[in-house]
Amino acid sequence: MSSGDVTWLNTAKAAERLGVTPRTLYRFIDEGQVPAYRFGRVIRLKEHEVDEFIERCRIAPGTLDLTTPQQTHDLREVAEEAPSGSAAE
Repeated sequence: MSSGDVTWLNTAKAAERLGVTPRTLYRFIDEGQVPAYRFGRVIRLKEHEVDEFIERCRIAPGTLDLTTPQQTHDLREVAEEAPSGSAAE
C-alpha cells in the first residue's frame, strides 16, 4: 500500500497500530487529533502521521496525574488538618 515514499494504512490497520477500536480512531480523526484522507469511499492514514500522533501522546515522566482535581483538593485538606508530626501508618 505504498504511493511513492508514503505508506498508507487503512483504518483497521491504523486502529490496530494504535491499540484502539476503529470507533476511537474515527473519534481521533473527527477531533483533528490524527490526519486522515478520503479517497472516494475509502479513508486512509499516512503511516508516518500515525507514528507522529503516537509520539505526541507520549507521557513525560512526572506528569501523570492519577487524581481528579476534587481528589487533589480533598487530599490537601486532609494533609492540612492532620496533626503536625503524625505519620501514615
